[in-house]
Amino acid sequence: MLRNLMWAVVAALVIATPLPRAQAASAYDIDVGVDATLDRFFHSVRGARELAHKSVGILVFPSVVKAGFGVGGEYGEGALRIRGRTVDYFNTVSASIGFQLGVQERSVIIMFMTPEALDQFRRTKGWKVGADASVAVITVGVGGSIDTNKITSPVIGFVLDPKGLMYNLTLEGSKISRIHPR
Repeated sequence: MLRNLMWAVVAALVIATPLPRAQAASAYDIDVGVDATLDRFFHSVRGARELAHKSVGILVFPSVVKAGFGVGGEYGEGALRIRGRTVDYFNTVSASIGFQLGVQERSVIIMFMTPEALDQFRRTKGWKVGADASVAVITVGVGGSIDTNKITSPVIGFVLDPKGLMYNLTLEGSKISRIHPR
């Protein structure tokens, strides 16, 4: 009985968990998603645009899909923008074990507030949140605002529009790697 349940869980994960693609989405598609995500962020959170202007770089993942039933995984593709221009493309991948159930799509925005934090990110191959740098995740509800004077972390993150039954909103354990879109 337990063995059948384990195989059912594995089968569900194989079907539901997004796997990294053999080839990344097109640069155009990623950039369109990044623009839409930043527009939604700026319009829904007061102070977001001001904070973005203070940052030295912004990494945006328009769609990160996370699925799990005890064991979970997530995947998304995005772009790093410096002074409003895309300079590189990245993916984020993570796996987790623990209480989790469901599928969730969310957008992730990571802002580098100091040149040193951005340089470390760009120099590190396979940058891991929590190991290579700590990301202070800022939670903001719809219509909320950011007090930009109280943010002192060199790297901050935002998770937008979580949908589904997932509870965990951390970025810890995410591995971010450079990709080459088509």
